[in-house]
Amino acid sequence: MFIAILTYKKPLSEVDRFLAAHQEYLAKHYAAGDFIASGPQTPRIGGVIMIKADDHAAVDTIIAQDPFNINGIADYQIVEFTPTMFCESTLSAILG
Repeated sequence: MFIAILTYKKPLSEVDRFLAAHQEYLAKHYAAGDFIASGPQTPRIGGVIMIKADDHAAVDTIIAQDPFNINGIADYQIVEFTPTMFCESTLSAILG
């Protein structure tokens, strides 16, 4: 399991120019089963994406497709973790 922490490098006006394309990218990866949850940080300085992937290389391939990455809108910190505690019913609903 991975978490991508996005930090915007550009003003929000630039972020907003690419927001629709970024949302299409998110929708594509939700449909593929790659993404578990995502959303903006509060305050709006970036975002967070929880990713289900086999390895870091797979995450790198996914992130390379993000319009925010392609257009230099955000930096990405990728954190890999192994869940050892979780809410069974929530995780079952998320992971199917």
